[in-house]
Amino acid sequence: MSSLNLDDFSDLIERPDGGVRRDAEERRERLAVPPGALGRLDELGEWLAAAQSTVPVKPIERPRAVLFAGDHGVAELGVSARPAGSAYRLARAVLDGESPVAVLARRSGVPVRVVDLALDCDPDELPAEAVRHRVRRGSGRIDVEDALTAEEAEQAFRAGMAVADEEADSGTDLVVLGDLSVGGTTAAATLVAALCGTDASVVTGRGGRHIDDLAWMRKCAAVRDALRRARPVLGDQLELLRTVGGADLAAITGFLLQSAVRRTPVILDGVVSAACALVAQRVAFRAPDWWLAGHRSGEPAQAKALDRLAVDPLLDQGVTAGEGTGAMLALPLVQAAAALAAELPEVKPETDVEDEQADTEAELGDREPQSGQ
Repeated sequence: MSSLNLDDFSDLIERPDGGVRRDAEERRERLAVPPGALGRLDELGEWLAAAQSTVPVKPIERPRAVLFAGDHGVAELGVSARPAGSAYRLARAVLDGESPVAVLARRSGVPVRVVDLALDCDPDELPAEAVRHRVRRGSGRIDVEDALTAEEAEQAFRAGMAVADEEADSGTDLVVLGDLSVGGTTAAATLVAALCGTDASVVTGRGGRHIDDLAWMRKCAAVRDALRRARPVLGDQLELLRTVGGADLAAITGFLLQSAVRRTPVILDGVVSAACALVAQRVAFRAPDWWLAGHRSGEPAQAKALDRLAVDPLLDQGVTAGEGTGAMLALPLVQAAAALAAELPEVKPETDVEDEQADTEAELGDREPQSGQ
């Protein structure tokens, strides 16, 4: 019998410090730049201060990109522009520094971590560090079978928790979260549809490489069939991930919840991380206060999930590459907010200015020669 009790997260997760946030807001009112002139950067700086429990906010010095990888059996239906079982190529491109997120991370000096949960490849083809949390080789075809066994679902969830602990213990102060998957958006759309009570066509998008109409219809049918299997287990979030999620999605959900426990802020990327965030919210309603949405990917399931989470994306640049790219693009914005909140000078109150002027006048008066000298 499982010893994992998801209800514990509701007790363990606290919101970022509200008192510190009020202090940050008050400090913002005293800065030389008028309130509102920096737009959402003000809000980001205050959020970071609350997450760090300190005013002024500390700079983001040790960010890290964490990408969870896995293949999904549903890709066999032709629901993706990439061949089924080819997520290994995405992981390899990241490790070789040839993917968009790897290029951006290299330019920003951000280390990238790939965590293989269910890639459909021989583990010897990847570094030992990347495969040490692997659960299985590919997740099940969710339209007709469970993605995972009960044991695998718990193992994947705990793997995500372990990665969150490893990052927190190593001093990571902000995580850029992404996924490397083929078929993952189909599983994510199913989770969002199930949790939001919507039809398959409402949440089914065209993926990062824009599938054609025929593939989109196949994807809709797969989400519809998976939804039928998801609805009976909606009351148990781990069972939901086992049935229609996958090892990578279960791990991301565990990672998000444990990151909130460890007070580690996270920038979400696309539809997969948004779907996992929605599952995690069902587990612990305070958890979303620790997450930012990096960008708007254009996937309808992501928009639906973020709306339900009440999280507004930072960027909308039409980026559909996935793999953490949009979240990485948002990182400099968050770093800029921290720098501005910490380094902009405060305006001295008028009484202080008047006292300084009086002191200056008195000092000058003392220096004036006396009459008759």
